[in-house]
Parts: sequence; C-alpha cells; structure tokens
Amino acid sequence: MNNTKLKSTISGIMLCLITALLAIYLSDLVGMGLLGFEKSPLSPIIFAILLGLIINNMTVELIKLEPGFKFCIKYVLKLGIIFLGIRLSLLDFVQYGSNSLIVIIPCILSSIIIITLLKDKFDVSENLSLLIAVGTSICGATAIVALAPSINAKKTEITYAIANITVFGLLAMFFYPFIANNVFSNDLSIGLFLGSSIHETAQVAGSGLIYAEQYSRQDVVGIAMLTKLVRNTLMVIVIPYLAHRSLSNNNTKPNVSTIFPYFIIGFIVFGLVRTFGDYYFLNQNDSVINNWNLIIHYIKQSAEFLLIIAMAAIGYNTNLKYFKKLGIKPFYLGFIAASMVGLISISIIGLLIV
Repeated sequence: MNNTKLKSTISGIMLCLITALLAIYLSDLVGMGLLGFEKSPLSPIIFAILLGLIINNMTVELIKLEPGFKFCIKYVLKLGIIFLGIRLSLLDFVQYGSNSLIVIIPCILSSIIIITLLKDKFDVSENLSLLIAVGTSICGATAIVALAPSINAKKTEITYAIANITVFGLLAMFFYPFIANNVFSNDLSIGLFLGSSIHETAQVAGSGLIYAEQYSRQDVVGIAMLTKLVRNTLMVIVIPYLAHRSLSNNNTKPNVSTIFPYFIIGFIVFGLVRTFGDYYFLNQNDSVINNWNLIIHYIKQSAEFLLIIAMAAIGYNTNLKYFKKLGIKPFYLGFIAASMVGLISISIIGLLIV
C-alpha cells in the first residue's frame, strides 16, 4: 500500500470513527435530552447512516477517502459481527440455527423463482436477474460479486444489482424492526424475520441493533445475526448452482473457498467462549462472576460501536446521485422480490414458528 492510499485509508477510518461518536451523541441528545426518555429510543445506527449519506452527497471531496470507507465495511464490520457471537450460547446456536433453516430455504427458493418468472416482463437480462436473485436471497453485494465472474456478468449489470439491494436493503433495515414489532411478539420470531428477509449482513446487524435500542430486547440482535450467517453459508450451494445453470457449456466454476463467509467461524468461536465461560464461572464466587459478566458487557459494547462505525462507512459509500443514472425496470423487479421474501418470511414464521 503506497503512502497516499494509506493516508486515505486512515483518514476514511477516522472520519467514520468521528461520525460514530457524533451519532451516539445525537442519539442521546434527541432521545434523552429533547424527547425526555430515560434511554434514547433512536438508535445511533440511524444517525450514523444519515450523517454519512448527507455529508457524502453534499461534497465530492470524500471520494478520496473511499479506501477507508471500504476498509470499515470489509473489516470493521466483520469484527463487530464476530464479537456479536458473545450474545449467544451453544444451545442458542442449535435452537435458533435449526429454526432459521425452516425460514431461510423457502425464502431463497421463492426469490429465485419469482425473479426467474418475472425477468422477461421487466425486460431484465438473464445475468442481471441472477445477480438480483442471489443478492436478494443470500447476502447482498457479497453474493453478487461472488457470482458475477462465474456468469461473465458485465460491470453495468453488477452495478445495477448492487444498487438494487442497497436501496431496498437500507429501506428494510429502517422499517422492518417496526413492522416486526407489530407482527410478532417474541424475540425468536423477530430475529428470524430480520435475519431471513433483509439483504446485506451489515443491514441485518443495523436492523437488529435498531430494534434492540428501540424496544430494549437485546436477544434479537444475536438471533438475527445467527439467522443471517446461516443464510450466508448457503452461498456455497446456491452460487455454484446458479453459475452452472447459466453457463452449462462453460468451464468457469466458482471457487467455494473464495465465497465462504469465514467470519462466521469467529462468530461461532465467541459463542463457544460464552458457553464455556458461563459454565465454568457458574459456581465461582460473586467477584469472579461479576468480572466475567463485565467482560461480556464490554465485548457487546465493542461489537455495537464497531457496527456503528461500519454503518457510517456505508452512508459515506452510498452516492444517491449515482442511482439517478440507473434504469427503473430492474428496481421494479428488485422491489417485488424483496417484498415477496419479506411476506414469505412472515408467513412461514407465523405458521411454523410462532
């Protein structure tokens, strides 16, 4: 990395860090200072993204700091997600993981089927439809980028697909926590809904934190993230299948090792640490137990702060002017697919989980 890029990366990270601190301050100022709540009902996540969006779209100078924003999205976000594993025990992994598959698999299949059936109606190419399908059903931009080389997708098709899941994923991130609270009554159902219906891993993390801040129910974050990470691992099945279907006469095959979300291993490790720590310290004296609980608390707080930094980076990395240049038809298709996944998730959870 040359000196110029290093300076840009560090400056971008520092801007996201400052924005995260400002977002936390604004959350407390508005929620507690102005609205009078004991704890702010407005998540710092919302302020971090809005600040990034507003500042980024008011100036063109911030493009120089893009390496720092991408670093936060790629590394800081994943570290925050890994730390979130401390919220769950091994028993939670088994219980929530098995329930999540019941919801995730129909959502993935329905998304792919719906987009395949409607792509001609909206005059969307085969490649673009596959990219939108995999981005909506699996894990947003990561799945899109992983599939694109295997189907020889054009750069414009990749851009359209990522713009699609960015727009509808951000909308879902803001609104789904409130929809979930009105539709469901327990943490398991809410976490499964957020984790199975929102596109990006970052968006699921943000949505879970918004819900936790708004309704003081912290378990939802861990359930939503576990559901999303189970969903992410299905890339290793879905992407090779779609690539094979699209390029049956082509020898290009996706490399499973490059698309597997390895940070899920860190998430599980922290879950195991929580499990064995709780078991080991169960019969210790109060001082030891208090210290263990304090460690868990600091890891949770670190996870949330890292995710706020990453959300600020997402705001800074989103240029609204760019969306104006894109055609509208692929967005119709993306909207229908995203809406159907949400409705199917609600229906399955209502029928089989609640």
